[in-house]
Amino acid sequence: ANLAEMTRIGLPVPFGFTVTSEVSVRYKQEGKLAPEIQEEIQEKIRDLENVSGQKLGNEKEPLLISVRPGYPVPIPGLQTAILNLGLNDDTVEALSRMTGNEKFAYDSYRRLIEMYGVIVMGIPKERFQDVLLESKKRSDAKEMIELSAESMKELVRSYQDIVERETGEPFPQDPALQLRKAFDAVYRSWNEDRLKKYRRENNVPEDVGIAVNVQSMVFGNLGADSGAGYVYTRDPETGEKELCGGFLPNAQGEDLELGVRTVRPVDSMQETFPEVYQTLSHICEILENHYLDAQKIEFTVQHGRLYVLQTKSEKRTAQAAVKIAVDLVREKRIDQKEAVMRIKPEYAEKMVHAQFDKADLKKAHAAAQGIGVSAGAAYGGICFSVKDVLRWKDLQKNAVLVCDNPTPELLAGFSDAQGILLLHGGIRSQGAELARGMGKCCISDIDNASIDKERGILRIGQKIYQRGDILSLDGVTGTIYEGMVSLTPPDFLGDFGTIMEWADSFRTMRIRTNADTPDAARQAVYFGAEGIGLCRSEHMFFDKDRISVFREMILASDKEEREDALRKLLPFQQKDFEEMFRVMEDRPVTIRLFDPPLQDFLPRTEKQFEEYAELSGVSARMLKRQVQKLREMNPMLGKRGIRLAVEYPETAKMQTRAIVTAAIRVSGEFGYNIQPEILIPLTVSHTEFCYVSGIVRKEAETVMGELGKKIPYMIGTMIEVPRAALTAGEIAEDAEFFSFGTNDLTQMTYGFSRSDTQDLIRQYVERGILPADPFRTIDPDGVGRLMKMATEEGKRSRPTLKTGICGEHAGDPASVEFCHQIGLQYVSCSPIRIPVARLAAAHAAIREEREKKS
Repeated sequence: ANLAEMTRIGLPVPFGFTVTSEVSVRYKQEGKLAPEIQEEIQEKIRDLENVSGQKLGNEKEPLLISVRPGYPVPIPGLQTAILNLGLNDDTVEALSRMTGNEKFAYDSYRRLIEMYGVIVMGIPKERFQDVLLESKKRSDAKEMIELSAESMKELVRSYQDIVERETGEPFPQDPALQLRKAFDAVYRSWNEDRLKKYRRENNVPEDVGIAVNVQSMVFGNLGADSGAGYVYTRDPETGEKELCGGFLPNAQGEDLELGVRTVRPVDSMQETFPEVYQTLSHICEILENHYLDAQKIEFTVQHGRLYVLQTKSEKRTAQAAVKIAVDLVREKRIDQKEAVMRIKPEYAEKMVHAQFDKADLKKAHAAAQGIGVSAGAAYGGICFSVKDVLRWKDLQKNAVLVCDNPTPELLAGFSDAQGILLLHGGIRSQGAELARGMGKCCISDIDNASIDKERGILRIGQKIYQRGDILSLDGVTGTIYEGMVSLTPPDFLGDFGTIMEWADSFRTMRIRTNADTPDAARQAVYFGAEGIGLCRSEHMFFDKDRISVFREMILASDKEEREDALRKLLPFQQKDFEEMFRVMEDRPVTIRLFDPPLQDFLPRTEKQFEEYAELSGVSARMLKRQVQKLREMNPMLGKRGIRLAVEYPETAKMQTRAIVTAAIRVSGEFGYNIQPEILIPLTVSHTEFCYVSGIVRKEAETVMGELGKKIPYMIGTMIEVPRAALTAGEIAEDAEFFSFGTNDLTQMTYGFSRSDTQDLIRQYVERGILPADPFRTIDPDGVGRLMKMATEEGKRSRPTLKTGICGEHAGDPASVEFCHQIGLQYVSCSPIRIPVARLAAAHAAIREEREKKS
């Protein structure tokens, strides 16, 4: 499309034509090029011949062409272009006579044989490269251009021998056959497994095809007055408005990619090709003005004449993308909405994390590979316990906490560690979710890794790391490096702050955060959170001083013992809620009542049983018996959420008292307009919700009577069970707000265990059974349909019903857009994902506005 557009505006583009992507879709269906399409291609070849005055296969004035695929997305590292097509044993001699340059003619021929052999015939590229290397050694040549014409002829013969030896047939001499086979190769490659995988990763639909561009050849390898290069109109690393790129004299474009010669800076052309460089600079300006974006332009110089081969809005770093977009607004080339739309939401995550220093990273040694489950970068000494982490913190050193299946005690150490290394659990484990919620860099699922805590050893394969050894973690790629890789701090202000301000002015959905601690809440406010959509109250008891009291409540043998434990817990909860309200000021705060399976908080190891037995005065044997009684076969579907409040109403009463008391005290102390939102999880029916909400409402009124002050509050529920979604209209008669818990809703709708089906879901996606992982992106047809139905029916019953989402999907751009489409008022995600959600919400609003106008 860009070739056609550049031709239309009068730029020097080699004449040619495009076979559109619809042809490749048909080729996939029929397994061949239809006869009428082959005839159309031949007609266009005749047009090329008429314009050039040359003819394909002619032994006096041969036409040479290039065949380049046109991909719908950039695919790095893929060699696909076939240059110099039309050369054979006869036309190479004609080319030599036409140009008076035998070395050039045979250099072009050997390039064709290599490209054709690799791309069309599937011969490993190394076969040709080894022969070329040997030829350079024999000629004592450092670079290919130092080879003689005779050496080029010898390379042609050697390359032809390779083709015949590898395929059992000679290199084809018929240019028409070369062209037909080139098309076949392009279409076959588009349906190879590696490209199918790449398309899935880049969200390119299966029914999107690939175009093919055929052009007259222009030659950069004709001598010292020719060459090939590329130029960026703005620096793709920094976004600075300056031309940068590379140029090679006496070369074809592939030489730039292969790295066989030292590429010169493009501005070196000012000395060797001053007029061409001036023309190139002018064309850069034309193309930026035309496309209103920074471009990467590929070009060839043939005997001092410039030809443009390609232009595209090239990939750039997140920092460069932000700077370029803001600068283009300042230059009055685009408006603020267009600038916001050009910043991919995932760029925001890169902007708010510390990153590894690029120069330092190049020298780093990768020790292992895992799955990045919480983005960012971190380094620190290996620690195996909370005590280790705190000791490193006291020494003002960074810690990386390494654990297998983390216990509640270990989870308490997450906040003080710079990075987390989970040997198992995957992206949906409790440890991974907690790390994301805290904005901690975290990697999970390390192959062949084990821990020996007693000896303070981490084994990864054959390698042993001791307690205190330094590791560096990349939470995006999942790579673990030995030693310290230095960090560069995030830049959340400047141009990125400007983009975020613009985004906020366009979005209609509010952005809240999932935060369980004051520190997480402060971080969320810094990143732009407009409230807390999920405070998981049970996460406040991971601390060592508190978990024993929490266990006392869980293991209580009767109501009296339980209420006694709850009286001890009340000050902890109230203090925490007061801190959260102080941080959030007037912003809304949604606090979820106890939800997780209680067995998650019980002792697991012999040491933990002994420690708790000593604290509680109950024998370890008796404790084990009590714990065994509480064990459930399927805890995620067992006694948790609202069911705890039904069986133990005193838990809901204690938490309600803590919430309301904290809100009254902080609002009185600071004058904030605090309206707590009490969230009842895992509701199944209207009557169940009414039973527990009645307990909550009665306790709230009692507390306000005792304190002599009324405050507004709301009681709502999480819609995370399919039945709740189906009966949402009834539930909304009493529930004042809905918060969609899409983690559990997806799990229960699909019947997929979040913890156990990661590999299975990956296979489903790879095989095309599922379009995407439903735990990462909301499934619009199943889970999404339940959400839409629940929202519509809930608002019919209660027009003032507030609706939002607090599952992991709230930080996924596609899911945020879906939430916008069904009319949710807010999304609530982990603090570090807030800028992603802000941008995604702005994109959704702008896209909707554009669609309405169109």
